Amino acid sequence: MSLTALIDYESGNLHSAQKAFERMAREAGAGEVVVTADPAVVARADRIVLPGDGAFPACRRALFEQSGLFEAIDEAVTDRGRPFFGICIGMQMLADRGREYEDTPGFGWIGGEVVHIAPADPHLKVPHMGWNDLVIDHPHPVLAGIETGDHAYFVHSYHFNVAEPVERLAHVDYGGEITAIVGRGNIFGTQFHPEKSQAAGLRIIANFLGWRP
Repeated sequence: MSLTALIDYESGNLHSAQKAFERMAREAGAGEVVVTADPAVVARADRIVLPGDGAFPACRRALFEQSGLFEAIDEAVTDRGRPFFGICIGMQMLADRGREYEDTPGFGWIGGEVVHIAPADPHLKVPHMGWNDLVIDHPHPVLAGIETGDHAYFVHSYHFNVAEPVERLAHVDYGGEITAIVGRGNIFGTQFHPEKSQAAGLRIIANFLGWRP
């Protein structure tokens, strides 16, 4: 049976994400979803999901404080090509570095850095919070059935400036272009919360659960 590991490193409430992934796994016949911080479980997982809420430096510290956890994720994703889904800060940590509060190294899996949102319109508030319309930049199997104009739910003050434009799969307009989705090879990530993004988010989750990079 296929196994999806939803990583729990005490950086956010996983309840809604767990429910959404479990629901779509049942509907798609995509096997089991397990919430775990056990490197041994990660090592045998067929897919890995890394959520994250809060600040980039705190999330990175919390992840790396779990003995052997990042090493298991890294080996599964970069050496064995397991499909990976980063959500919110879990997506931001794919970058080379984050610049929230202090310069903090990321995984370096997708080139670029995470910087503060600076809308051209001074009336737009930061954090960027609420629903926004996706603009699809590049097609991707996990985006099957997702179109420009579909809505996603965002809560963030920093965003991912991707070094290679082809690795930014979608953006939203918020006084300028804000990265919404990134991807390269077997790695995929959303700045928004798919589990809170209704039909579009559930479609993305279902697509990921069936994805064979």
